[in-house]
Amino acid sequence: MAPGSTDQSRQQLLISWIGNTDIRAMLTAQPSHVAEKIADRLGINIGGAPVIDGPVKTALNNIVFDNVILLTNYADPELSSLYRDWVGTPVEIREVVLRDPTDYGEIFRVVRTQMESIVPELPAGVTPAYLLSPGTPAMAAIWVLLGKTLFPGRFYQTWQSQVTETEIPFDISLDVVPELFKAADSRLSHLAAGSPQETPGFDRVIGDSAAIRTAVGRAHRAAIRSVSVLITGESGTGKEMFAHAIHTASPRREAPFVVVNCAAIPTHLIESEIFGHKKGAFTGAVTARDGALKRADGGTLFLDEIGELDRDLQAKFLRVLEPPVGETSSVREFLPVGSDKSERADVRVLAATNRNLNAMVTEGAFREDLLYRLAVITVKLPALRERGTDAVIIADTLMQRINDEFQREEPGYRHKIISVSAKNFVSSHRWPGNVRQLYNALLQAAVMADGDTITDQDISAALAETPVGEKPIDFEEELPLGNGFDLDNHLRSIQKAYIRRALAQAHGIKAEAARLLGLKSHQTLSAQIERLGISDE
Repeated sequence: MAPGSTDQSRQQLLISWIGNTDIRAMLTAQPSHVAEKIADRLGINIGGAPVIDGPVKTALNNIVFDNVILLTNYADPELSSLYRDWVGTPVEIREVVLRDPTDYGEIFRVVRTQMESIVPELPAGVTPAYLLSPGTPAMAAIWVLLGKTLFPGRFYQTWQSQVTETEIPFDISLDVVPELFKAADSRLSHLAAGSPQETPGFDRVIGDSAAIRTAVGRAHRAAIRSVSVLITGESGTGKEMFAHAIHTASPRREAPFVVVNCAAIPTHLIESEIFGHKKGAFTGAVTARDGALKRADGGTLFLDEIGELDRDLQAKFLRVLEPPVGETSSVREFLPVGSDKSERADVRVLAATNRNLNAMVTEGAFREDLLYRLAVITVKLPALRERGTDAVIIADTLMQRINDEFQREEPGYRHKIISVSAKNFVSSHRWPGNVRQLYNALLQAAVMADGDTITDQDISAALAETPVGEKPIDFEEELPLGNGFDLDNHLRSIQKAYIRRALAQAHGIKAEAARLLGLKSHQTLSAQIERLGISDE
């Protein structure tokens, strides 16, 4: 926005601190005896160069906002009343307790508390706008932090009686946090000392690669607190197993672990499944039933495939994730279907998805505020193809489980072993269906193989019968020429596949993805992404 311009086409709420410059400007306009009395009482120096309007009034002189909420750490009703009259625009002034205006932690807690009471009450279409100029640099920094994460909004600054909308050209959750996690992952990996199986609660995790050590390290660190955790990863990577491991490694281990698969329950029933219902709430509700939240009281609720929740239920669940005033973060208040009386439960929430929730937010299919509530901590599970020699270790372990199961069902059953050729096949295959696909292939091979040894042909034959979704591109296969074959399209497919793979391995950081691909810079990669029409994944 150009200096001094106005834009009344957007409904906006302006939120700002009242800074010392604002107070000095207001006192300058008061009778001297009033100004001196208040300045002495508050310890404010009103000398020096004259101040005309101050940042807040400058902003309000240039832009029309639907609502204005101003925070002040001066508990002085007379001051607030004078400022409200002087500014010339209807404003709400909230007096807050802030002992040190340079203490980032204290400012964060105060402002977040205020925003948690403000944002849920905003009418549809009203966007928060933050004025960065008033107050200390620490206050401005907290506006940026919260305005780019938990409470997204616009930013404004004032200068010499003019106001400008300030573009902050980065996303903390997408551009900054992944870099921090990348640097921290090497420190977290040591938490799975020896091997992940030796980490309390994670004994079912197989493998010893750096990728799985890092995932276990993050999950184990997250387990000790009752914060929400979002587990991401492709289908078949073991998200439910990790959720159960987090519960087992937590102080809630003796309490219930309740699982709700959001993709497996019809939309019209999932609200009742989560919140419960009263008798007669709907056709077929012949008795009252506790929902998953009530059943998980004291323990953990795991919502698998959270990306499948429809928008209406997302809004209802968002309210559940906001604890009642004065309660701890794990206290949930909810309304069973057909009831007019809310209930409470102490529940830790874990969620998992194989979908790109950030992309769904951009598309409007998933609520951004719900994503932030769920992803207080994220744990990304690596695909099997990213775990190196773990695939063979996992195959041996799974084969032992299959043998034990067959032995119980069939006395005299002779255990099968995986041949060297089969292990080489397992190690080199990409396994788009991950561990689940590997298990199914081994199970079919064990049933169909004639001898006691499973060969690479046995596993290959099992794969041919195993549905795994879209067939991955085989860059070495000899595609038939002619009949519509297009070399340019085939090469584009190869480029797109490698770029997507690099972006996934680099956790979306384009500079790192460019390095993996041998490109000169992230700008070169961005140009390739645009040329190939790759969606922002």
